[in-house]
Amino acid sequence: MSAGTFATELARFGPASRRRDVSLSEAKAYCRELARSHYENFSVISWLLPKHLRQHFCNVYAYCRWADDLADEVGSDAESLELLLWWREQLAGCYEGRTYHPVFIALAGTIEEFRIPQGPFAALLDAFKRDQRQTRYATFDELLDYCRCSANPVGHLVLYLGRCYEDESARLSDSICTGLQLANFLQDIANDYERGRIYLPQTTWDKFGYDEGCFAERVCDQRWRAMMQDECTRASELLGAGWPLVDCVSRDLRFQVELFVRGGLAILKEIERAEYDVWTRRPTVGKLTKANLVASTWLSKWLGVRTRKQNHG
Repeated sequence: MSAGTFATELARFGPASRRRDVSLSEAKAYCRELARSHYENFSVISWLLPKHLRQHFCNVYAYCRWADDLADEVGSDAESLELLLWWREQLAGCYEGRTYHPVFIALAGTIEEFRIPQGPFAALLDAFKRDQRQTRYATFDELLDYCRCSANPVGHLVLYLGRCYEDESARLSDSICTGLQLANFLQDIANDYERGRIYLPQTTWDKFGYDEGCFAERVCDQRWRAMMQDECTRASELLGAGWPLVDCVSRDLRFQVELFVRGGLAILKEIERAEYDVWTRRPTVGKLTKANLVASTWLSKWLGVRTRKQNHG
């Protein structure tokens, strides 16, 4: 949400709020509205989820949304760090059975029902804290370490909601989530640079002869295109390596997992279509493409089910 909108929410439910009378039904409604209002793809994905999972996904999303906004939509890095510490205290309180914030009132039931450990939620806060202190990444391994906290825990949370968290499924999920994170980094280079952050490894700059001055001038030449093509390939390979997860997760989540992989690949395709010029405009997946992704993913699953039934008929 925008800084102005989040300031209102922070006044309503932040550290200075005295409100302690939010009911469970109000808390759930708050999380649903937050999910619908602030995530462009959530309305589509949520209606394609089994009904019994929709509210739980909204609860988890609301937690992530608040954490993200505490990191990016307040006045300063110091204030963000202070608020992220407060959010971590609220998380700990939730696990101890004491909470008043609507997100945690709703999330507590999800945590209990699906036996979700605190680790993935806490890891996300570590990533957001890191954003306040680190704006450059020397190597790809260093960037991967960031993704282990910023992206991969989200996949773990999804696996817990599908009751299919295991070492192998987590490994495949990590590949997908890291690939998606890298695709989003490439898509958002201009916006991130405006915030003072670069999520391309400096070793990659050196390899292609690009430097800080080129970023400042938004140079989009052959060096840039070669570098972006290389990074898009890396993200695509990670997404592809995680594809077997589709057949590992519970039936409730197969469609969504495949759609996320296809969505990440679609982002990379749009970047390629723009000839890697993410400085002029942010490449996005249009509504028609999203609809085609949903339709083709649904069709592939339906045909797969039909084929399995015929083979066993």
